[in-house]
Amino acid sequence: MNRSSPGQDYVVQTSPLHGLPRRQMPFIPVFAQSIAAVAPSGCASVIPLLMLSTTGGGAALVGFVCAIAVILLVSACLRPMAQRMAAVGGIYSFTARGLGPEVAVPTGWSALVGYAAVSMAGLLAVGTYLAHIAVASGLAPTTSTTAIVGIVLVAAALATVVMVRGIAVSAWITLLIECVSIALVGAVLVLLVVRNDHSPHAISAAMEWGNSWHGIKFNIVVAVAAFVGFESSTTLSREAKRPFLTIPRTLRWTPVAVAVLYLFAVPIQAIAMSSAPAAVRDSAAPLAELLAHNGSTALSTVLDLGIAASFFACTLASVNALVRVLICMGREGVAPARLGRTHLRFQTPAPAVVTAMALITIGPLGVLLTGISPDQGLLAFLTLSGCGYLGSYLAGCAAAPVLLRRIGESTRGVWITSGVATSALLILLLSVSYVAVRDHAIPLVAYGIIMCAAVCYTFVLKRFAPHRLAAVGIYDETEWNDLSKTGLFR
Repeated sequence: MNRSSPGQDYVVQTSPLHGLPRRQMPFIPVFAQSIAAVAPSGCASVIPLLMLSTTGGGAALVGFVCAIAVILLVSACLRPMAQRMAAVGGIYSFTARGLGPEVAVPTGWSALVGYAAVSMAGLLAVGTYLAHIAVASGLAPTTSTTAIVGIVLVAAALATVVMVRGIAVSAWITLLIECVSIALVGAVLVLLVVRNDHSPHAISAAMEWGNSWHGIKFNIVVAVAAFVGFESSTTLSREAKRPFLTIPRTLRWTPVAVAVLYLFAVPIQAIAMSSAPAAVRDSAAPLAELLAHNGSTALSTVLDLGIAASFFACTLASVNALVRVLICMGREGVAPARLGRTHLRFQTPAPAVVTAMALITIGPLGVLLTGISPDQGLLAFLTLSGCGYLGSYLAGCAAAPVLLRRIGESTRGVWITSGVATSALLILLLSVSYVAVRDHAIPLVAYGIIMCAAVCYTFVLKRFAPHRLAAVGIYDETEWNDLSKTGLFR
């Protein structure tokens, strides 16, 4: 990065993130990116049912309430940093500037695990729910693995083309898809409210705790997976208009908006499923199967389409965030340089998109071809995703007060918020680690192995390539053209 003439020490001729579009996206598509990464309509239709399969409705609701509190604390920690730093690498870059590159590299790996795993879950859900339409409509007796594999491949190819084409196209597509899917799922939930038994006995039976204390902490981790990705808008800091206003506003309101939907969806589905037949509860798409069982075949098909669309939008948004972390790593030298390149015409990180989608597609295909049921695969990917996000959130919350202190803007409130958030996340991660050891949970063990590899890789960089490690933490710096356009400098 070449500095301009003397007196312009804080201005660069070219930003380290050159090649990506700059200051083009208004608030609405940025907000849509954040909402789509969470996939609220899809998660509202899937994650509560995954939790209800092992615990009572009361435990599921408590898990979501605790997850909401944790995510709001994380949001409060990230916003001050987003108001001061256009970090295309998101939490990875925040951590580098706050806690140093040695902590940032494992944090980046953890974020990549989160984005990649939820993208795998998204592709698997798209295949599962679209394939289930044939079952709901009576065209097939069971969901075909071959059909799901074919749909996953087509969805992956389509997502790759959309993301290579441009972030603006991707953002507006995700906005349209998510608006439609939220409306569809909301209509189904209202219908379930009308149809359900509202007697006190039925509600009490549905909201029982069951064996809740045994798995309540695990439930919180799964519920956190329903919110993860809300911070993905930070990776659009270069491309967003007025990023120091748009990104913090998105970080504030995304968790609130999706929390309202979840708190509405969890008790409704708990009551609906409490009287559902075992065949419905054990289905790969329980909510759609319940509608079909009650004679609403057409509505079941519409719901399948809505959920599949939501998860497709989630895949788009999550991979968009993932590849922007990769482009930072590629330009810093801690990842292959090829991943740091952009398409000359479309100004997108095309090499990173193609590489990431090829690897991500392997996940759901591996689950399907090894005979693992789609719902078990979905739970595994969401659990792994939750761990990845928790790890990155932990580092991001710890970095917030340190980064602000370094620039002379630290406050007591930031330190208190960071302390509470970091403690809550640390307790969750320790609890998850205990569950992993006790129950041999494969996703949790896999996350532990990946993080050990990340730490080892960081030590290798520090020993053999310290200059690359020292380069970690690039962000979209102010360019000379920015000042020239204001007329203040000529």
